[in-house]
Amino acid sequence: MLNACKAAIVALALTAALMPLPAPIVERVYSSALYPTWQTWVTAASNTVPIALLDVLLVVVALAWLVMTATEIARHAEARSAKGEARGAKAGWGRLLLTTATRTVVWAASLYLFFLASWGFNYRRVRLADRLDYDAARVSVEEVNRLAITGVTRLNALYAAAHREGWPAAHVVNARLASAFAAAQRDLGAVRPAIPARPKRTLLNPYFRRAVVDGMTDPFFLETLVVSDLPAVERPFVTAHEWGHLAGYADEGEANFVGWLTCMHGDAADQYSAWLFLHNEVAATLPIRDRRTMAAHLAPGPKADLQAIAARVARNRSPRVSAAGWQVYNQYLKANRVEAGTASYGEVIPLIVGTRFNPNR
Repeated sequence: MLNACKAAIVALALTAALMPLPAPIVERVYSSALYPTWQTWVTAASNTVPIALLDVLLVVVALAWLVMTATEIARHAEARSAKGEARGAKAGWGRLLLTTATRTVVWAASLYLFFLASWGFNYRRVRLADRLDYDAARVSVEEVNRLAITGVTRLNALYAAAHREGWPAAHVVNARLASAFAAAQRDLGAVRPAIPARPKRTLLNPYFRRAVVDGMTDPFFLETLVVSDLPAVERPFVTAHEWGHLAGYADEGEANFVGWLTCMHGDAADQYSAWLFLHNEVAATLPIRDRRTMAAHLAPGPKADLQAIAARVARNRSPRVSAAGWQVYNQYLKANRVEAGTASYGEVIPLIVGTRFNPNR
């Protein structure tokens, strides 16, 4: 009975991973109905806990696996010693390895099913571009250059007000940003907007710093996790990006778009944070000559903030950890049907340039 149950779990996980699901059904049944209710309850509960529940899950699972494996090894060694025989030792160790491998596969399958049910099916929803007034024909080199010029202008104009207003403490929900998050979701047609999560630190922080990961959405307990040394000027956008994931936008480019739109509904500090992010995204798509032109038109204040951001990245980054981490994440995204992989982060630019909103909404 137990073996049949284990086989059923693995079979169900494989079926869920491989079975094609029509995006409109996922959108209607999961992303627009079941998930918003689940997110509201789970994030509200995890917000009451100051520590990252993902850390607890990782530690408990790892310790349980190690204890069970060590116990089985000890029992096997004791049994061999009591019998005083070496014959069949190979077969005994083989059975032990098979038991350990089976447990690992079953646990991984169980966690994968939990992942899908809690958040992961959002990877299979209707693309945001297909639900908005988006037209790829609006995206051109000229429009991207215009966006670059607008970004420099807004950074110069917002710098003084943003720094004068300042930014809330790192690990509390910014009430103004939360209100902007709700407004952004209404722009995107959300019937039941997601609730924001309080930013938390995580035991993964050493990895975050070396891999240059600013934040992460916990897909199990729907928490927002941020790196410990994130500068205040980056906090609004990074937080809003992760909240975009909480709203069910699993694709990184779409989460960037939701984060940017959220900050555009915010105060000067929020908007400034989003334009800092977008400045680097746009600059990466431009020829060197145009990048230098952008930099030449930046005022000293925004230029100093961008230099501080770059200095933090250079100070923390481990080339090996970063390369390995992002390669793994690239494969993870592709396995979850994000064809562009980590390149999907940059798809925020076409979304911004190619989308029009109803001004009367």
